[in-house]
Amino acid sequence: MFVKKTLPLYICFVLGVLTTIQYFVPHPISQQFYHLILSWLQGIIALSILMGLASLIRRHWLQIVKRKNIVYSVTTLVSLALMMTLGLFFGREKGSVFQTLYENIFVPLDATMFSLLSFYMASAAYRAFRARTMEATLLLIAAFILIFGMTPFANYIKGFPEFTNWILNVPNLAQKRGILIGVGLGGAATALKIIFGIERNWLGGS
Repeated sequence: MFVKKTLPLYICFVLGVLTTIQYFVPHPISQQFYHLILSWLQGIIALSILMGLASLIRRHWLQIVKRKNIVYSVTTLVSLALMMTLGLFFGREKGSVFQTLYENIFVPLDATMFSLLSFYMASAAYRAFRARTMEATLLLIAAFILIFGMTPFANYIKGFPEFTNWILNVPNLAQKRGILIGVGLGGAATALKIIFGIERNWLGGS
């Protein structure tokens, strides 16, 4: 119990406090400690990639054994093995087989997936822009002005492009900064809760 629960909390507290202090104490020792932590972080990220790779292989192998979604699992594992082999042993420079498969298979598939998101965005915009309340009405009017202001036809209306830029640079920027400040305060609060052991979901428990 000590190794699984208590020791990680102590390590998190000590490293969290030391990493936070280095932002306020620009001493060479603190800066060296910070760069050391970054080096360890790179190693942890590399291990997490290996763990994710092992989890992916294990999951799809179990799908094949259970005969569930065999076609998709086999395609995933074969594609993974093929691209890893080509990238590791046959180079990834321009004109290589790896780059050819990437540009002619993965890039079109990636573009297709993102193009499908436009339908979900249009559906969400339709639900959000229905003028049921005063806020939704203002959102609808602002969206219409911005969308029309980005078209070439807006250049034929005197002052309309400038008004569009004013909406982007003044009201939009103000609310954007407010959201960023809120996100920053929320992130800082969450970090403090983790450092002081109040938030313990990352340990795997409730």
